[in-house]
Amino acid sequence: MALSLHDVEKIARLSRLRLSDDEKTQTLQELNDIFTLVEKMQTVDTDGIEPMAHPHEAALRLREDKVTETDRAAEYQAVAPEVRNRLYIVPQVIEE
Repeated sequence: MALSLHDVEKIARLSRLRLSDDEKTQTLQELNDIFTLVEKMQTVDTDGIEPMAHPHEAALRLREDKVTETDRAAEYQAVAPEVRNRLYIVPQVIEE
């Protein structure tokens, strides 16, 4: 997929960028180079290759999943003007 100078002008206008003619030409070349690289990458045969979660072999540091704090919701909500089912009730500010 190759872009034209018209495409770059449209992208610049939508991005609210003011580009000189030299910048438009340079941007056109850079974007087309990127598209060429993407097309090359899409031709690579990746059948049988498992996707990676991380580019480096990093071991995750896991901890035991246990509660370390006490439930203080009632204490925090005691000062609220109105609470229902552990939810703060606030006045409606947007009309339907």
